[in-house]
Amino acid sequence: MAAAALMTKPLPTHPLPRKPLPAGWPRERYESHNRRLKAMRLAIALLDTGVYRPEHATNGKIRTTALAIGVHRPSDTTCRLVRALIYDNC
Repeated sequence: MAAAALMTKPLPTHPLPRKPLPAGWPRERYESHNRRLKAMRLAIALLDTGVYRPEHATNGKIRTTALAIGVHRPSDTTCRLVRALIYDNC
């Protein structure tokens, strides 16, 4: 039996429109919100490349993926969050 080919959607050529966040939140809430968005983008990109287990998502692999999709270099905290998202989706 032939192995199934990995079918992924191509990335959009232009960024999706962003809505501004509501004013009045504490700075930590904005940082947390943006960190979660970045981690979600990275987790999706890693899953698209075939990284399905958190132990395979090393900091180096996550940072290389970030460079490939045009996201700023993630911190260690963001890398841990990416692994947590991959683990939750197993």
